[in-house]
Amino acid sequence: MRKTRNAADQIEKTEQIEMSDTLMPVAIVRELDRYIVGQKDAKKMVAIALRNRWRRQHVPAEIRDEIAPKNIIMIGPTGIGKTEIARRLARLAQAPFIKVEASKYTEVGYVGRDVESIIRDIVEISVKMVREEEEDKLLPKAEELTEERLLDLLLPIKKRPVNIKQPEGEHRALEVVEDTKSTREKFRIMLRDGKFDNRYIEMDIQYMPMPVIEVFSGMGSEEMEFNLREMFETMLPKKTKKKKIKVSEAREIIIQQEIEKLVDMDKVVKAATKKVEESGIVFVDEIDKIASKDSGYGPDVSREGVQRDLLPLIEGTTVMTKYGMVRTDHMLFIAAGAFHVSKPSDLIPELQGRFPIRVELEPLTKEDFVQILTEPDNALTKQYIELLKTENVELSFTKDAVEKIAEIASVSNDRLENIGARRLHTVMERLLEDISFDTAKYRSTRIAIDEKYVAEKLNPILKNEDLSKYIL
Repeated sequence: MRKTRNAADQIEKTEQIEMSDTLMPVAIVRELDRYIVGQKDAKKMVAIALRNRWRRQHVPAEIRDEIAPKNIIMIGPTGIGKTEIARRLARLAQAPFIKVEASKYTEVGYVGRDVESIIRDIVEISVKMVREEEEDKLLPKAEELTEERLLDLLLPIKKRPVNIKQPEGEHRALEVVEDTKSTREKFRIMLRDGKFDNRYIEMDIQYMPMPVIEVFSGMGSEEMEFNLREMFETMLPKKTKKKKIKVSEAREIIIQQEIEKLVDMDKVVKAATKKVEESGIVFVDEIDKIASKDSGYGPDVSREGVQRDLLPLIEGTTVMTKYGMVRTDHMLFIAAGAFHVSKPSDLIPELQGRFPIRVELEPLTKEDFVQILTEPDNALTKQYIELLKTENVELSFTKDAVEKIAEIASVSNDRLENIGARRLHTVMERLLEDISFDTAKYRSTRIAIDEKYVAEKLNPILKNEDLSKYIL
């Protein structure tokens, strides 16, 4: 199981490493184009911001700390690719990335999460990333140690009692040793060939009896719960119990135990905190929800307070985490919002000043929807074709059908709320619901979705205004 996961991850990492070696803005935009349609200005700006981070790390040391990241505000309606741009950018740069909603946080003094938990969360993400990288490096060594432990369990070495005489002559003793070595090597070959996978062995399994802890909800309750859990793990001794399990299952358990012993957590934490300080990306969505002129009373009383609390994080401050102090001076903050009701100028001036780059994303057109359905590597039509292929149903879309789907999605966005490309998900689910529901009926058949089929399924809904509000 572990090998398969690592193999898949390694393929993705190889692609990322090739890009991160150059990280030229043109190459970054080209890579983003594989998954996101349009929004050239936004892609260009984030590509430059990412490249500037690489440039900063290569300038003379005396000026390096003076160069601040150029934070970005992306302005545009929902479903046009704001979050996807930031997520793909972080994956491309192999950087710690966290997406948060500004509306989830409250001003210090109110019940809810405070903004400093953003930094604590991204540090956890960074530690997990670095730990996984370290585990991948140590996996071959852990597998060697695991093999030896499994052989010990399969072929236990019998200790000779002290009072029993040794076999006659030194030559006989050497024969016994050689015979044991020979048997062990035969077992090793059989173990590698998987011949012992279904055999049961008895081994000690460690477990931690956790006491029931009830934490009353309130500010910082999540952090309190984790800290209490870690405290009890340290204080209470781990217990072991003998259990009979298959060799294949024992291998996974022992590999994890060996990796735990091999990983140097001090080294991991040091590398992770440096990584998050130098290349962490924080994506703050729904920032328009905390921008309000008329604050001071009612349910929105803490909106401006959240802005004031966010300001030091973006300006650069030091946050206390369980891994030590973490500076935010060189983290990249990307904010996004629809700004339907409010506008960027409604943010407090100090916060506006910390987002010097503003990009307005364009609403998606019918032509954009056609591209989204067919061109990206993760195009919706490709996704549905692969999903139904698992049920032995061969699906295809004609060109006119794709254009009709795009037209219906575009019309729905104009008549109803504009939710961007997310409308395509709604339309596609409604279009293919009968096929997806009763795949046995269509098994081992080819289904070509054409314009006529799309019109029959969706035109009646589109014509009925009241119905379309609920269905599309």
